[in-house]
Amino acid sequence: MNKTKFRLMAFAIVTMASLGLYRWGFERTAPDAEFVTIKGEHIRMGELRGHPVLVTFWASDCRACIEEMPELAELYQQLSTRGFKLISVAMPYDVPSRVLSLAEAKQLPYPVALDPLGHLAETFDQVRLVPNSFLISPDGRIVMHQLGRIDARNLRERVERMLGDV
Repeated sequence: MNKTKFRLMAFAIVTMASLGLYRWGFERTAPDAEFVTIKGEHIRMGELRGHPVLVTFWASDCRACIEEMPELAELYQQLSTRGFKLISVAMPYDVPSRVLSLAEAKQLPYPVALDPLGHLAETFDQVRLVPNSFLISPDGRIVMHQLGRIDARNLRERVERMLGDV
């Protein structure tokens, strides 16, 4: 490989890593965040230990976010009885009334949390772009971080493997 190609490849990897598009495979412990849902429920990450959890950040004006909602709803409905947890978090700039309307219109079966001050987005790796999802293992480690639309089949396989361990 010549020097120019090597430099371009190195630049691309550094750029992707800095944007969060590429993760080096390290795992870290999920933050002990508290979510307040649109129904007024309080959910702490620590209370979900022992279960695989998907935390997904979205916005009501994000086309990819809206498109993946039916797949996430189906996954949640099929696996929640076995212990799978899913929490979606609306971005701080989203108007709460719009989040409520969309959650009702889409009949989302999983908890939807608001993040009006951006604390959750900040706590979860300074989330700025959506969709942005974090899969957390039953022992509380972030084992997948996906920026962009999630691959539902890959997610299902990962979650089912974790549920086999529960």
